[in-house]
Amino acid sequence: MKTLDISNFIKKHIIFRNESMFDNDINLNKNKLVDSIYNKSVLVIGGAGSIGSSFIKELLNYKPSKLIVVDINENGLTELTRDLRSTLDLAIPNYYKTYAMSFDDLIFYKMFKNEGPFDIIANFAAHKHVRSEKDHYSIFSLIENNIFKAELLLKELKKFPPKHFFCVSTDKASNPANIMGASKKIMEELIMAYSDHYSITTARFANVAFSNGSLLDGFISRIFKKQPISAPTDVKRYFVSPKESGQICLIACVLGSTGEIFFPKLKQSQMLTFSDISNSFLKYMGYKPLVCRSEQEAKEKANKLDKDSTEYPVYYFKTETSGEKDFEEFFTNNEKIDLNRFNNLGVIKKSSKKSIKEMDRIIAELKNILLENSFNKQKIVLKLQEIVPEFNHIETGKNLDEKM
Repeated sequence: MKTLDISNFIKKHIIFRNESMFDNDINLNKNKLVDSIYNKSVLVIGGAGSIGSSFIKELLNYKPSKLIVVDINENGLTELTRDLRSTLDLAIPNYYKTYAMSFDDLIFYKMFKNEGPFDIIANFAAHKHVRSEKDHYSIFSLIENNIFKAELLLKELKKFPPKHFFCVSTDKASNPANIMGASKKIMEELIMAYSDHYSITTARFANVAFSNGSLLDGFISRIFKKQPISAPTDVKRYFVSPKESGQICLIACVLGSTGEIFFPKLKQSQMLTFSDISNSFLKYMGYKPLVCRSEQEAKEKANKLDKDSTEYPVYYFKTETSGEKDFEEFFTNNEKIDLNRFNNLGVIKKSSKKSIKEMDRIIAELKNILLENSFNKQKIVLKLQEIVPEFNHIETGKNLDEKM
């Protein structure tokens, strides 16, 4: 088995480009980025995750004077700090602090008032996985994180508005087929409601290759543990590199106009299936994929792996779990698109929006359903479909926790 250079694999076998597709847009807007970030105060929420940490690395190129990072993942914050301080030529400000806390905690808002004001605030704290809709308890947690906590933050920022506020979305918010995507669509509408009070932007983007907790990231763990790889054959997704994910968010955060949604200008022909990436990954690691007919057969074959093995067991299947679309999309036909402002980023222009009062009512109704003793997944789906008419939920009765 060869040494894994994950960055090189992503370039050669997933995004098929040696340089970031956004380098040109970054370079053309370098002076604006410097003016907006240099010597400024920055708060990053959910900064220990893959996208948040990539955003921070891109941000530090422009030398902010103050950086505070908040995340519930204490271990993730520790690794983030080690990573930043171990990276050559990365200018970490003298005023750099990390706090392991949730952004709806009382202590967070105490910290926010004492450490602020902030010029730039970016929120990456979110439930991002479709598997989070497996039952009504998990759905409650997903909606609380993606909508209710976001609302608390937006109300607080109305009192202490930053110059730039960014809150991450997802391509799954476009014609959503799962509850996670519908929750982020509501989050987008929530942002629009506040966009007249301070500058707010967001971004829908592709899967981040080998991001924490992703199926691709799981490939590394499976090989490390000598366990079989499992992947669907019929689900196509867009992909960007971790660096590209940070650049998308940085451009959207600093260069966007309030109420805008950014997305990468990728073509449908650039989508890949997970099983194709699995085959490429195994070949890159020096193996030939050994296709098995069941999970059990794949586990049995994996149990016999040794240092001389040249084949690696895989189990490929057609997707049959709830909330999985065959492919994703970045925008809908009724959204106004600007494809000319940036070379490789499209912008969904600010659209007609609900008022804060209307969003307060919608969220209150959603909370009432979740607080009922008899609340269930079906009730939540029906309410979400009422709020987001284009939400076409795919329900199969099976969830991703039932798969390897």
